Amino acid sequence: MAVGVWISLFVYFALMIIIGLYAMRTSTSSSEAYMLGGRTLSPKVAALSAGASDMSGWLLLGLPGALYISGLASAWIGIGLFIGAFINWILVAPRLREQTVQYGNAITIPAFLSNRFPAQALSLRTVSALVIVIFFVVYTASGLVAGGKLFESAFAGIFNVAGISDYAMGILITLGVVLAYTVVGGFLAVSLTDFVQGCIMMLALVIMPAVVLFGEGGGGFAQASATLNQVDPALLSWTAGLSFVGWLSALSWGLGYFGQPHIIVRFMAIRSLKDVPIARNICMSWMGISLIGSISLGIFGRAYAIRNDLVVADPETIFIILSELLFHPLITGFLYAALLAAIMSTISSQLLVSSSSLTEDFYRLFLRKQATDRECVMAGRGCVVAVGLMAALIASDPDSQVLGLVSNAWAGFGAAFGPLIILSLMWPHTTGTGAIAGLIVGAATVMIWISLGWNSQFMGGPGVYEIIPGFIASWIAIVVGSVVGAGSRS
Repeated sequence: MAVGVWISLFVYFALMIIIGLYAMRTSTSSSEAYMLGGRTLSPKVAALSAGASDMSGWLLLGLPGALYISGLASAWIGIGLFIGAFINWILVAPRLREQTVQYGNAITIPAFLSNRFPAQALSLRTVSALVIVIFFVVYTASGLVAGGKLFESAFAGIFNVAGISDYAMGILITLGVVLAYTVVGGFLAVSLTDFVQGCIMMLALVIMPAVVLFGEGGGGFAQASATLNQVDPALLSWTAGLSFVGWLSALSWGLGYFGQPHIIVRFMAIRSLKDVPIARNICMSWMGISLIGSISLGIFGRAYAIRNDLVVADPETIFIILSELLFHPLITGFLYAALLAAIMSTISSQLLVSSSSLTEDFYRLFLRKQATDRECVMAGRGCVVAVGLMAALIASDPDSQVLGLVSNAWAGFGAAFGPLIILSLMWPHTTGTGAIAGLIVGAATVMIWISLGWNSQFMGGPGVYEIIPGFIASWIAIVVGSVVGAGSRS
C-alpha cells in the first residue's frame, strides 16, 4: 500500500479525533449537551449532519452496486429518497423542533412521545426505546460491513496476521475510531464530524464519476452509453425489467425518512425554528449532488469496467476498485476517507441515538431515577460501546450485503416510527393507545414480512419492500387505536 494512502487516512482519522476532543471540552457537561448538543446546531451543521448520518456506506457501496448490476432502474431508490427527505424537512422538521421543546424539553424521541402522551408514558418509552436499539444494532452492523469490505478490498493481505482477516480488522478499526470520538465528544462531536464527512463525501462523488467518464479510458457520455447498449440496452432504461410493484418498492424508500431517529433528532437540535428552511435548502442541495454522483458512479463505472476489462467480483466494491486504479495515492487515500466518512458518520449517529435511549429511557427510568447529569453522561458512553460491540458481532459475517442490512433496518424504523411521528405532530386526535399500537404493529409487520420472505417474492410475483405493508399497517393501527381509545373514555 502506497505511503500516500496512509498519509491521507492518518490525517482523516486524526481530524476526527481532534473534533471529538474539542467537543468534549465544550459540550459534555449535561445530558442535554452530550445527547443533543444543547440545541445549538447552526443550519449548515444541522443540514450536513442530517444528510451525512443518513447517507451511510450504502451511498458509495450499496447504491452504486445496485446500479452496476441492474442499471438505471435501481435509480428509483435514490429518487424516492430525495422526495421523502424533502417532505420530511417540510412536514416534520419545524414541528418536531417546536414540539419537543413544548412537551417537556424532550431530548430523545421516546421522551417526546411519552411527554406527548403522558397516560401511556412508561409503555411508550419502553417500547420505542426497544425498537430503536433492536433496529439500530442491525443498521450499525451494515456500516461495519462496509468498513470491512473497504479494508478487505483495498488492503488485501496487509492486516491478515495472527489469524485476523482484513475484513475483521476493517470492522475493528472502523468501530474503534468511531467509538473514540463518539464516546468522548457526544452529539456535538458527531454533528461536527458529520459536517466534515459530508463535505468529503460530496467532493468524492463529484470527482469519481467525472474521472470515470472523462479521464483516461473513459470516453465520455457517448462512449459509455454505446458500451452499455452493446452489453444490454436495458441498463440505460429507467423501466426495463421493472414491474409496477418493483417500481413502487424502490420509490417507497422515501417513506422511511419520517421515522429515522438518527436523522430527525437533528431537527430537534437545530439552533432555532427560523433556521429550519436554511438547513433544508443546504441539505437538499447536498443530497441531490451526492445522489447524482452515486448513480453516475454505478452506471458509468460498469461501462468503464467493460471497456477496460476490469474484473469486479463484488459490484458493491466498484468505488474501491476505481479509487485505487485511477488516482494518485494521496487522492486514493482521500477517496477511501470519503467512504469511511460515509460509514462512520452514520454509525456514530446511530450509536449515540441508541445510547441516548438506553440511558434516558432505561437507565434513568428504571435503574437510577435520581441519576445526576454526569452519571448519565458516563452511562451513555458505556451504552455506546455496548451497542457497537453487538453490531460488530452481527457484521462478523463477511457475506453480509450492505444494501440488504440497510433496507431491513430502514424499513423497520420507517414503519414503526414514521406514521407515529407524522400523526403525533399533525393530528391532535392521536392518543397514547394508538401510538403504542402503531409502534408494535409497524415493527412486527416488517419483521414478519422479512421472515416470510415476502420482500423477495410475494404471491408468485416480485417481492414487496417491507416498508409498504409496515407503514400502512402502522398508520391504520394508530388511527383505529386512537378512535377506539377515545370512544372508550367517552
